[in-house]
Amino acid sequence: MKYETVIGLEVHSELKTKSKIFCGCTTAFGGDPNTHVCPVCLGLPGVLPVINKRVVEFAIKAGLAMNCEILPFSKFDRKNYYYPDLPKNFQTSQYDLPICVNGHIDIEINGETKRIGITRIHMEEDAGKLVHSGDTITSSSSALVDYNRTGVPLIEIVSEPDMRSPEEAKLYLEKVKAILEYIDVSDCKMQEGSLRCDANISLRPVGQAEFGTKSELKNLNSFRSVQRGLEYEELRQAEILDEGGRVIQETRTWDEQQNVTKSLRSKEEAHDYRYFPEPDLVPIIVAPEWIEEIRATLPELPDARKHRLMDVYGLSAYDADMITMTRAMADYFDAVMEHTADAKTATNWLMGDVSAYLNNAGITITEFAVKPADLAQLVALINKGVLSSKLAKAVFEEMVASGKTPEAIVKEKGLEQISDQGALEAIVDETLAENPKSIEDFRAGKDRALGFLVGQIMKKTKGKANPAMINDMLKEKMK
Repeated sequence: MKYETVIGLEVHSELKTKSKIFCGCTTAFGGDPNTHVCPVCLGLPGVLPVINKRVVEFAIKAGLAMNCEILPFSKFDRKNYYYPDLPKNFQTSQYDLPICVNGHIDIEINGETKRIGITRIHMEEDAGKLVHSGDTITSSSSALVDYNRTGVPLIEIVSEPDMRSPEEAKLYLEKVKAILEYIDVSDCKMQEGSLRCDANISLRPVGQAEFGTKSELKNLNSFRSVQRGLEYEELRQAEILDEGGRVIQETRTWDEQQNVTKSLRSKEEAHDYRYFPEPDLVPIIVAPEWIEEIRATLPELPDARKHRLMDVYGLSAYDADMITMTRAMADYFDAVMEHTADAKTATNWLMGDVSAYLNNAGITITEFAVKPADLAQLVALINKGVLSSKLAKAVFEEMVASGKTPEAIVKEKGLEQISDQGALEAIVDETLAENPKSIEDFRAGKDRALGFLVGQIMKKTKGKANPAMINDMLKEKMK
């Protein structure tokens, strides 16, 4: 490998408060353009902002969940720049004294744990939204501005440049999202812009300590976009360096349709935002007692939950990782386990048929019609031999469609698996008598003959015969 990739992420997360950070306007997504606004968030002359205490609480909660130090004294600053989506011509943010510093989270990569440092988490207000005339910013000839999002509270989570591949960046972003969902401070709906990511990426020759010249990819709004955009940028920068060229420090955007990054603006010179303390807001002084009160509200976080599922239920690291990726799925799993001891089968159903149904229906587990106790009941019917795996899938489909319990469906439709020794033996004998050629083929070493006979019995029993029992019977009788 010729070059080492260096990546740092800036993750912007809208907070789940009912009102904006400095005024009483709603934070609800949608609404007609420019209707969720007031003189304060529009920055009209003579208005004064007032900090929303819940924003500070949520920022501290996120900092604690990501192992940060909470500064007892922090302040807001004005970040001055001119852009159409910023009605005040400055953004109220935090600069030299943010609320949280020196944190970290761990990711699992190639079976190993890697720690990614978090430089800071700071509070700020969101800007408005530009509605472009074309499909992308680079293909648009004009734009309109909707200020509904202006003043919605954000936290910005700034990582250290500790990631060395696009895959690591994707895993880190997934972990950040999971933590924010677990502590319930953000809905993290990337499709609605409540979780957005900017990525800084540079390449340097292997063994070199000094960082290369970086490009910044703006507003990556899906895990797929983060990984693919960074992968493209890796190749683009490597080609420039291989040809003896110089990477230009610039801001770029990811074009999802063309699968390329495109230049937005040069950043050869550091932008002077002329930060200065926000004169209309007092500093934030956080009492140690309040920090501890907030710490006491933290739920079991993803890593701790993953290890509990491995230790208590014997799940593999992969299975536990998948189950705990969202708090809702982990909560559902725990609810299922209150009614069954078979964690592995329950996990297989959640990761298999249940997840497939949720994906196809475009819903989350919180909208899933099947109750945890009913899924546990389905697992029990499989383990008792009442249902084969094939019949269980049919029952599951009916559970989703009707909301009925698996036991009720089995009773109504007569779907019990036939496991009675005498009944099965009669069907096996009848099938063997009808297919003497298959017996000869099996004895001649043709294994497909056994599959054919099993298929015939399943056809006779409409799929209800216990497959393990009929396999054993057929082998015994054809010795």
